[in-house]
Amino acid sequence: MKKSILFISVLTASIALHGCSEGNAEAPAENATAVAETTNETHGQSGVKDDVSQANILNIAIGSPDHTTLVAAVQAAQIEDVLVNAGPLTVFAPTNEAFGKLPAGTVEELVKPENKAKLAGILTMHASPGNFNDAGLRKEARKGRKMYMASGDYLTVVVDDNDDIYVGGAKVLGFAPASNGMVVVVDALVDPTK
Repeated sequence: MKKSILFISVLTASIALHGCSEGNAEAPAENATAVAETTNETHGQSGVKDDVSQANILNIAIGSPDHTTLVAAVQAAQIEDVLVNAGPLTVFAPTNEAFGKLPAGTVEELVKPENKAKLAGILTMHASPGNFNDAGLRKEARKGRKMYMASGDYLTVVVDDNDDIYVGGAKVLGFAPASNGMVVVVDALVDPTK
């Protein structure tokens, strides 16, 4: 049902955008089954606003005060649409504090337009096809499997003696289910060498 509502919302927004003139993207109220509109700040699927369906990965990150740096990086790399696609996708989302652990000036350098490809590479290293919750990550660790990431890298999943989960050296702090997968909050940027 939720997927149907999301599809109808996207379809309604697409029809409204195609048929509107002078940039007006409002869908006719009599045809709308969900609230859907576009903003001038984003493009493609990430520009659809849906107040009815479960939040997608991008919406969850945008709504989190602990992930403003991640959202700024995603926007600078212009990969917003990847985080709203159907998925499933698991995104390991470093907190603002995690980005703060990087050497001074690193984030500011990465978000420069000339570093867009490098930043996109770093961010895609934080995304894995599939939907991995707590039990799923523990299963990967128990079986000794490495997680394949969208960047082509493989990350080690470990459960330590305190029962904490680590992915690519980053400690898992929490989980937020999304309409298109899972947001896994981590305390550091992942590292394929760990």
